[in-house]
Amino acid sequence: MASAPKPSPTTFDELLALLHERRATLTRSQRMLAERVMADPEGVAFMTVSELASAVGVNEATVVRFASGLGLDGYPGLTRLCRERLREQAQLLRRYSTLEQLGSDGEGNLLDGAVALDRANIARTFGRIDQETFQAAVRVLAGAPRVHVLGLRKCHAPAYLLGYLLGLMREDVATLTAGTGTLTDELRRVREGDCFVAISIHRYAADTVRAAAWARERGARCVALTDNPASPLAASAEHVFYVDASGPSVLRSLTAFTSLVQALAAEVARVRGRDVRSALLAEEELLERFTVYDADPTAGR
Repeated sequence: MASAPKPSPTTFDELLALLHERRATLTRSQRMLAERVMADPEGVAFMTVSELASAVGVNEATVVRFASGLGLDGYPGLTRLCRERLREQAQLLRRYSTLEQLGSDGEGNLLDGAVALDRANIARTFGRIDQETFQAAVRVLAGAPRVHVLGLRKCHAPAYLLGYLLGLMREDVATLTAGTGTLTDELRRVREGDCFVAISIHRYAADTVRAAAWARERGARCVALTDNPASPLAASAEHVFYVDASGPSVLRSLTAFTSLVQALAAEVARVRGRDVRSALLAEEELLERFTVYDADPTAGR
């Protein structure tokens, strides 16, 4: 008995999920169309069939077949979902203002706007996380023989934090730095069954993208933290988290990345339970032995 066809996507998020599910089976032309839709729904929303075809470099019939093949009501069905996403973004902008509005009345408004945007980044990021995906990623982080974490340039900060926190709770955690051209030396240690975490946002660091693809080929279980469903990291990852990074300036925010990293580490601690307690006790003994922290000024009073 043939299985019932899957329902057509009714929201842009459902469309994204369908595009990811079918990514491996798409033709080159279809893949270029999918990447354009995922990366620029606002632009696609008001393009004609001929404009999208010209922008991507395919013929108009391919665009129409692509949309219909997704179970949509032709090309109008595709643009409708893109326009819905545009309306969602417009609502967010109305709530949290633009850079010009935030800065027009002085620094106070800019600070308030930055806080508002980061609250939105966290809420939107955690709101789209599937609990099953979250727990599956935690199991890999907690149980893989080794964990390798890679984030370059700006994304080194959340990568370092994740590596540091995991290293407090378990053995065999490495934060890859690619310093002085040693990335290939560090990648040699990746084995089948290891966990490889890749963190990158647009414009995606080429070394991070290549390393994640290589680790997946090697048989590692890949987890990606990135910003966009069109991110090249999505193709290599078994578990993908899309993190909002809107900021009140040309610099993008990593606040939601930090929150997600801490949430993952906290859940790993819960899963590992007693092992974590033993590791932290050993850590505290070493900290005291080596007088790592400044003495408590209230001690001895």
